Amino acid sequence: MSHAQMLRTRRRALGAATVAAFAAVAAQPLTASAQYFAGKEIEVVVPFAEGGATDVGAKFLAPFLEKHIAGNPRMRIKTRPGGGSILGANWFEANAKPDGLTILFTTSSTSHPYILGRKEVKYDLAKKRVAYSMAFGPVLYTSPATGVKSVKDLKSPSTQLVYGGIAAAASDLPVLLSFEVLKLDVKAVLGFTGRGPVRLAFERGETNFDSQFTPVFLTQVVPLVESGKAIPLYSGGSLDDNGRMTQRDHVMKDLPSVYEAHKILHGSDPSGPAWDAFQTSAALTFTYGLTAFLHEDTPQAIVDEFNQAVDRINQDAAFHAEAKKVTGGYPLTSGAKAEKPLRAALKPPAPVLAYMKELLASKYNVKF
Repeated sequence: MSHAQMLRTRRRALGAATVAAFAAVAAQPLTASAQYFAGKEIEVVVPFAEGGATDVGAKFLAPFLEKHIAGNPRMRIKTRPGGGSILGANWFEANAKPDGLTILFTTSSTSHPYILGRKEVKYDLAKKRVAYSMAFGPVLYTSPATGVKSVKDLKSPSTQLVYGGIAAAASDLPVLLSFEVLKLDVKAVLGFTGRGPVRLAFERGETNFDSQFTPVFLTQVVPLVESGKAIPLYSGGSLDDNGRMTQRDHVMKDLPSVYEAHKILHGSDPSGPAWDAFQTSAALTFTYGLTAFLHEDTPQAIVDEFNQAVDRINQDAAFHAEAKKVTGGYPLTSGAKAEKPLRAALKPPAPVLAYMKELLASKYNVKF
C-alpha cells in the first residue's frame, strides 16, 4: 500500500467519530476526590496558538478526562501563545495554585528553554507534578516543488529547502538537530506562534519543508498528501530497548526514522555529538511529547486521582478507538510512571548540553 493510500484510509476513519467517545459521563463512586472535583472546572493552559498539535491533543483528551476524573469536572482549554510557549508557561508559574484546577499542557517547546537556561524562563519544570503525558512523533514532509520524492532526494533538492518553526531552543530543536545529523542544507524561518500557523505557511507556499506531530499530521496534513501537495519523508523514530533512537515511530511505521534516513543518505549509522544531542532532545520531545504539569505543591491525593483517571482512560475502548484516529494510537501515561524519568530527561549530560548551546548560538543566534 502506498503512503497516500494508507493515509487516505486513516483519513476516512477520522470522519467516523464514535458516539461512545463523547457519551454522557459514567456514574462515579462518591469518593473524597469526587466530592472535591464535582461542579468544578479545570483550566488547561495551552501555551501555543490554536490549531497546533498541543491544542488538538488537549481538545481530544478533554472529554475523556471529564468522563474519568472522579466528580466529572469540566475541562476548559485556554490558549496563551507567545514567546515559543514561554509566556504561557510563565503565566502558569505565576498564577497556578496547588488545587489541581489549573494544568499546563505543553511540549518540549517549554522544556527545552528550561534545560538550556534561557533567561526568559521563570518556571521550574523539574519541580512540577505530572498529571499525565502522551507520546507523539513528528513527520517531516516536503512540497513537490522541491523535486524531493523520497529521503535519498534530500541530497540534491531542486530548490532551497525552507523550514518554518516556532523557536530553535524549543520543540523545533530535535528537528533542527535532525538536519545536522543528516547534513541537510535547510533555511529555518523561526518565530511562528504555533505549528498551526506553520502548517498554513506551508500550504501558502511560504515554506516547503515542514514538520507536524502526528495529531496534526493525521488530521490536517493527510489531505495535502492525498491531493499531491505534500510528500512525507521521515519521522523522528522511537527508542529501542537500549534507550537509543533507532526504531521507527510506532504509529508511522511506513516511514524511515532519522536513524534510517542517515543510513539511506550516507550509508552508515549516525554517530557523533549531533547524533547524541538529537537522541537526548528527541527522547524528551517525543517520549513525553504532550505533558500536563501541576503546581509543585499539589496534594498527593489530587495527583493520585489523575493517576487513577489515566488508568480508567486507558481501559476505555472509546479512547482507544479515538486515539487511533486522532493521535495514531499512543496510550496515555500516568504521572506516577512519567514523573521520575521526565525529571531525569530535564537534566541532560554536560557534553550534550554544551553542543546544543553552541549550535543554537552560532547558527540560530540564540543568546544565553
